[in-house]
Amino acid sequence: MKPRQWGAGLQQPWQSTHALLLLPVVLIVVITVVDIRSPESIHLGPALVIAPALTPSFAGPRTTAFVGALALAAQTLIAFLHGGIATSNHVVQLVTLAVLSVMCVVYSAVRERRQAQLAQVRTVAEAAQHVLMWPLPEFIGPLRIASLYLAAEDEAQIGGDLYAATRCDNTVRVLIGDVRGKGLPSIGEAALLLGAFRESAHRHLALADLASGLDQSISRYATELETEEETGERFATVLLVEIPDRESVTRMTSCGHPPPLLLSPGHAVTIPSLHPSPPLGVHGSTDHTLDVFSFEPGDTLLLYTDGVVEARDAQGRFYPLAERVARWTDDSPEALMHHVRRDLLAHAGGRLNDDAALIALHRTPAVRRRHHGHGRTAGADASRPEAG
Repeated sequence: MKPRQWGAGLQQPWQSTHALLLLPVVLIVVITVVDIRSPESIHLGPALVIAPALTPSFAGPRTTAFVGALALAAQTLIAFLHGGIATSNHVVQLVTLAVLSVMCVVYSAVRERRQAQLAQVRTVAEAAQHVLMWPLPEFIGPLRIASLYLAAEDEAQIGGDLYAATRCDNTVRVLIGDVRGKGLPSIGEAALLLGAFRESAHRHLALADLASGLDQSISRYATELETEEETGERFATVLLVEIPDRESVTRMTSCGHPPPLLLSPGHAVTIPSLHPSPPLGVHGSTDHTLDVFSFEPGDTLLLYTDGVVEARDAQGRFYPLAERVARWTDDSPEALMHHVRRDLLAHAGGRLNDDAALIALHRTPAVRRRHHGHGRTAGADASRPEAG
């Protein structure tokens, strides 16, 4: 699901093109008035070129041409009042201003065309994202869901990270994964893995069997398409999660993927102790372990890819996800995604070096049976029992 653009569509009046147009117009008027009132030895007319030079930053070629024509008219008026238009100095100034104004119009036209192309690319990327990764429903089974995707490549909205969720009888199955590589070159493997999951999630009763089926799909794809230089380089880390409607547990099978975080009310964050198998596509990895943990109503399970925890700040420090989310354990999944997005980008200086994806699965309150066990904890007061 594409992250919600907070405040999108709200534009202040001073940000509109018509309001910004006042800047070059006022500039032309001020320069003209000051030049006319100045002694003939002072020439401010050449500064009029600033007006058409500024206009392409917020307007198109037509508006730029209008501002350029207005600047030429102002220069003509100055020349007429200061010695006549036919003087060599004023002729040079008029010709120079005309040439520079034409150049500004050409630049504005090129810029506008590239903006249109970029908008088309963004539209195609967004459409491809919706085809590849269907938007997750806000509610599915006993869960309330929110997701976040941040692509590493400029202007891209999809990459090598992926996620999906589906209903199977009385359970919800969720996939989050990360194929080797980042950005656009890794989309093919991501599409294959998502298609295999959607096809196989309803066929395999056991989560470990589902992981084996996905492993076979990735291995077959790698065998058919990888070159000699890429031998052994096509693989994907995957976390499969299964949440039954009538049991307060979550079942997980990890294939080389980072463990999720279990967020409980009261700023408690638990890191489940998984038994991961090798990533999908690594030949010979056929045994997959099923781990079972408590997942009570009111808890939130936060799934993520390594692009989140491997984001570095200016000093090279990794993003401390478990520590940061402990502040937002009582927030809704949507609010949690908003906080993480803002905090993660601030930590990384506004740009990530790898694709990043997160899913927040919140179990809606209900009367459910408890399961007890052990768990590994992160955070000051983090503690949570493990079931099974």
